[in-house]
Amino acid sequence: MATVSRGIKAPIIREGDDIVKIVTDCVLTAAKEDGFEFHDRDVVAVTEAVVARAAGNYATIDNIGEDVKAKLGGETVGVVFPILSRNRFAICLRGIARGAKKVVVQLGYPSDEVGNHLVDLDALDDSGVDPYKDVLSVADFRRHFGTPLHPFTGVDYISYYAQLIEEEGADAEIILANRPEAILAYTDKVLCCDTHTRFRTQRRIKAAGASVCLTLCDILNAPVNGSGYNAEYGLLGSNKSTEGVVKLFPNNAQQIAEELSASLCAATGKQIEAMVYGDGAFKDPVGRIWELADPVVSPGYTAGLEGLPNELKLKYLADNDYANLSGAELRAAIEKAIREKDKDLKGSMATQGTTPRRLTDLLGSLCDLTSGSGDKGTPIVLVQGYFTNYAD
Repeated sequence: MATVSRGIKAPIIREGDDIVKIVTDCVLTAAKEDGFEFHDRDVVAVTEAVVARAAGNYATIDNIGEDVKAKLGGETVGVVFPILSRNRFAICLRGIARGAKKVVVQLGYPSDEVGNHLVDLDALDDSGVDPYKDVLSVADFRRHFGTPLHPFTGVDYISYYAQLIEEEGADAEIILANRPEAILAYTDKVLCCDTHTRFRTQRRIKAAGASVCLTLCDILNAPVNGSGYNAEYGLLGSNKSTEGVVKLFPNNAQQIAEELSASLCAATGKQIEAMVYGDGAFKDPVGRIWELADPVVSPGYTAGLEGLPNELKLKYLADNDYANLSGAELRAAIEKAIREKDKDLKGSMATQGTTPRRLTDLLGSLCDLTSGSGDKGTPIVLVQGYFTNYAD
């Protein structure tokens, strides 16, 4: 069969719901209503948001503030390289401010880590500013670039983040600099808030003399007054629930993936793989935003989804190895090449142009695009035929 990605509707998930039973029932109901069958190596994926909601993995601004104060001293805290996001970071910043007397936010420029631009690249080129070494105050930034607004949200994030901090009763200072060590001119107690580059940022700041340097993984990596938590990722992967509460990345994703697979295997008699997925890993070529604000695409998945694709490039075979063939002969030759391919094609010219990414990143991206992030109401995705090939 060809590859099919099917969004499956689900009820609104609430804290305490049995997510494994709900997903199993929804998938089985969809099969009955839409008339499709199950096959070995079908993949059922469920978004991390509903997994975390069912588990009640939430924390308040007060929980964040208490943890920040305990771990960073409650005086001046440096917040380095946060992404520009009302959903992903604004509530975290409120909590950080609640646990400090002053917050110095160091923003990278011209964009944040995931591609939200503070300033257009052409404007930066024309400004004479050197982004590799220049540290800008807000006044410096305004003098060079004015008050640019985010192209999608219309928000001036410099003013917005300063306002959030001040509303929590802390003093706010914003600087713009791309060298992580620049923060140490303002405070030696630092919270690295980048996602995928956090360990490099932390290493450099520690080497430059910080007395305390943590990442967002170190905040709410254990419960605070009964709050939710994530032992591995802390606040990373969290997003806004209400103005005073964040939903954390699920701390039971692996357990849910394995239980869901077992439930579906029992119900269908087929080997069904399962995964929990968050943001897909792709970049918008117009807005230049890289979607992946979660620490990983999939925090939990069954063993059958380990590894990378091991695929031949059909176009390469047709244009090179079998350029003299056509029709049934060409088809037969390519099918034979696929059936006899090595188990590890890494480095082979016949694989060039295939996608050397983890299966969970590819499948999670497909699921994220299928389910969307708005009002489709399909937090469950069934992917069928993903592991079939031309020879099948």
